[in-house]
Amino acid sequence: MAIYTLPELPYDYAALEPVISPEIIELHHDKHHAAYVKGANDTLEQLEEARDKEAWGSINGLEKNLAFHLSGHILHSIYWHNMTGDGGGEPLEKDGTGELADAIAESFGSFAKFKSQLTKASATTQGSGWGVLAYEPVSGRLIVEQIYDHQGNVGQGSVPILVFDAWEHAFYLQYKNQKVDFIEAMWRVVNWQDVAKRFTEAKGRTPLITP
Repeated sequence: MAIYTLPELPYDYAALEPVISPEIIELHHDKHHAAYVKGANDTLEQLEEARDKEAWGSINGLEKNLAFHLSGHILHSIYWHNMTGDGGGEPLEKDGTGELADAIAESFGSFAKFKSQLTKASATTQGSGWGVLAYEPVSGRLIVEQIYDHQGNVGQGSVPILVFDAWEHAFYLQYKNQKVDFIEAMWRVVNWQDVAKRFTEAKGRTPLITP
């Protein structure tokens, strides 16, 4: 029985136009995200077989595959909800996202400085990867991470609350090789309500260690 399932999109394929075309949304969700879900489930089956047979010759590759596919599934599941056709701007007190706005200012100095860092981290990923705003539970602050593939270069225990997909399949059909143009456009569809909710939930978790 499959453990992971492909989540439904919270909007239709055309909801994020003109920032992201319907064709990209459909391919990205129905093909690429679905492949990560299948990859995670297939790898779990292979690990179960390895346990049953005590056959560990492929353990390194299987563990790497699980990290890759599962992380891809998790990040994409956040990604879809991080966006809305009515998004953009920045978190504000009057919109009920003032706590997030204060945390961004405290962690980065200002929203403008945070935006610049996340934009640069996303746009300069070497090859495939993500730019991520994450809550770091030990210090209780927000950090920006530049993730390679789906799982590399990650601070352990950090909780992603805003993710920018910088893989070519997220933008190439529309933006060609202009990754930076895609990242700049992404700011017009950020769902700050969703990001703020994830921030509140992350803060409510028990810290891994005492600072």
